[in-house]
Amino acid sequence: MTSGADGTSQGAAGAPLPEDLPDIVDLVLEMGRPEARVPAHVEDLVETARDYADNASSQNTRDAYAKDWRHFSSWCRRQGFEPLPPDPKVIGLYISACAAGGAKLGAPALSVATIERRLSGLAWNFTQRGFGLDRADRHIATVLAGIRRKHAKPPRVKEAVLGDDLLAMIATLGHDLRGLRDRAILLIGFAGGLRRSEIVGLDVARDDNSDGAGWIEIQDKGVLVTLRGKTGWREVEVGRGSSDLSCPVVALERWIRLGRIARGPLFRRIFKDNKTVDVERLCDKHVARLVKQTALAAGVRADLPDAERALLFSGHSLRAGLASSADIEERYVQKQLGHASAEMTRKYQRRRDRFRTNLTKASGL
Repeated sequence: MTSGADGTSQGAAGAPLPEDLPDIVDLVLEMGRPEARVPAHVEDLVETARDYADNASSQNTRDAYAKDWRHFSSWCRRQGFEPLPPDPKVIGLYISACAAGGAKLGAPALSVATIERRLSGLAWNFTQRGFGLDRADRHIATVLAGIRRKHAKPPRVKEAVLGDDLLAMIATLGHDLRGLRDRAILLIGFAGGLRRSEIVGLDVARDDNSDGAGWIEIQDKGVLVTLRGKTGWREVEVGRGSSDLSCPVVALERWIRLGRIARGPLFRRIFKDNKTVDVERLCDKHVARLVKQTALAAGVRADLPDAERALLFSGHSLRAGLASSADIEERYVQKQLGHASAEMTRKYQRRRDRFRTNLTKASGL
């Protein structure tokens, strides 16, 4: 270490030595700007800080935010605007184009929910590049309020797959390797009230170096699922079923044994020969396709046209199905789904008795 002409400390490479580590981290995390020159002896620590910053959000979230930035940057280039620094007037024009669609966007109009999520993605991207986005600025807030007023629609919810529906769905699956895997996916996803990303993110055992979302521990009375969520770790207990046919634990045991899963991802791709299990983790889109295909094959909601039925089912149907089927106290369902409030759980209960508490009669009418 040497001293510069102005008396500041310098590293071996001649770069100014920052007074504290947070300054280094801030500089490195300013994506899109030239990287700060840092002393050689802290480079490893900087890389560690970068890794931690990457893990502040899930891979799916980061992928979505990257897609948002590409979309916004592409639109700016076509309109002759600069994406940086953020200009509230430009952002207001962009979300107007998103709502209008067609030639103004170069694509179909986006829903209000998608526009709001895209704004969140842009705010995140601007922050990573050292800028702030004031969503309360009138050029953004007023336009967004108008979009909500004109285009907002009631949310579309996916159909809940109930217990009897699920039994019919797993009955459409074969008893080969692929059928065993998919049966275990449907049963553990339903009984655990799991998201599709949580299902495919499971490992067969704990591995602290895994990129997964958690792991399972099979016990005498059931399986304990440990999950990493947005706010930390949580445990989900999945008990054994009343019969082997409907038991998620039995389905898991058969898949693990016949798939020869000793370590790593629990649910994996299977080669075309239907005999060889890959080492790669399944994509979460497989769960959505599986639910849709088996629900249609089982004739769930056969009262509707096929085209309409196809839009009703997704991976979320399993999670909503547990909330709608389990005839137990609401707080237990809330805990299983990992919800912070009972109100959120009620949104998943598609077929609950909404008039169980009758304030009309309670008031004397």
